[in-house]
Amino acid sequence: MENMKLRRSRLPAMLLTILFWELSFQVSIAAAASASPQVAAMFVFGDSLSDNGNNNYLNSLAKANYDPYGIDFPQGSASGRFSNGNTIIDYLGDFLGLPLLPAYANPDATGSGLLQGVNYASASAGILEETGRNLGERISFRQQVENFASNLEQLKNEMKAEQLAEYLKKSLTVVIMGSNDYINNYLLTSFYATSYIYPPTTYTDLLIQQYTKRILALYSLGLRKFLIAGIGPLGCIPNQLANNFAPPGKCASLANDLAVMFNTQLRSIVNQLNTNYTDAIFVYGNTYGAVSDIITNSRNYGFTVTDSGCCGIGRNQGEITCLPFSAPCVNRDQHVFWDAFHPTQAANRILAEKAYNGPPSDCYPMNVKQMAEL
Repeated sequence: MENMKLRRSRLPAMLLTILFWELSFQVSIAAAASASPQVAAMFVFGDSLSDNGNNNYLNSLAKANYDPYGIDFPQGSASGRFSNGNTIIDYLGDFLGLPLLPAYANPDATGSGLLQGVNYASASAGILEETGRNLGERISFRQQVENFASNLEQLKNEMKAEQLAEYLKKSLTVVIMGSNDYINNYLLTSFYATSYIYPPTTYTDLLIQQYTKRILALYSLGLRKFLIAGIGPLGCIPNQLANNFAPPGKCASLANDLAVMFNTQLRSIVNQLNTNYTDAIFVYGNTYGAVSDIITNSRNYGFTVTDSGCCGIGRNQGEITCLPFSAPCVNRDQHVFWDAFHPTQAANRILAEKAYNGPPSDCYPMNVKQMAEL
């Protein structure tokens, strides 16, 4: 009988860590559900990592509105999320006490339907206008900002000017952008000439310049709380592992080096923005560090597969991404990556937790929870 009584001190370290993350997640969700929303609204700008259906309405190859996408999502594949279930934005909204956001292109995203926020993200979109054109229509960062400005005109009909100003100050702006400017631009040399025109440092300078311009445009429209996510370790996604024939246990070095270069400048810009615009708060999300930690310490988070997609074809299940009616793996919660490019729901949950409640190594100079309380 004594052997049947597991004491906490005797539990394996891996199980303790998994239990910690599960308990932390459940506590955060319960707290959010029992209280009023911690922010007035959440406005999301980004690419397929956060797209919740905008590309469903576009003439694009970058769509996820078919099975088995959404296999673990209550609304199924029709939602257009690039995951087996929830995105990082869905989980972040849960933590903040917000409902699922409408996609900008959704007919419901109008009038009072805008009040708790809107998701403007578009799969294959980038900082540069040309990024992603190899996949068809997409909504660039510039156009996403303009779409927000258009919605702002509608919000002016929902509240008085002083109320709107306060509402925008208390809203959270999330930007997850930049991956496609490398994967679907700079590194795609068969379609783009940018790598022949710009050396890496010059190209990064160009991206950061345009990125900063868009952030300041959102600031000028009244938004004051920003979560600006860095790029993850691009060389570790199944697509890059497959295309670069990375040896087992190694990532594609060039893609990772480019991501580090971009992130270093982005974090510097966040520091400058906090210095120059003291009535706002800009937070840098260390996506690279968070994903790297999950991959390096995968078993501590409950993952057993870090280098292959759950749904895909070829080397690392990453040469061709998840096709309609493909048969995905059954152990989805043990995979870091869902397809050739995107995390699983299980990984998204951990990344959202790190953004919401993580230490300065995950979110600098504060986390989303702390920013929401300001």
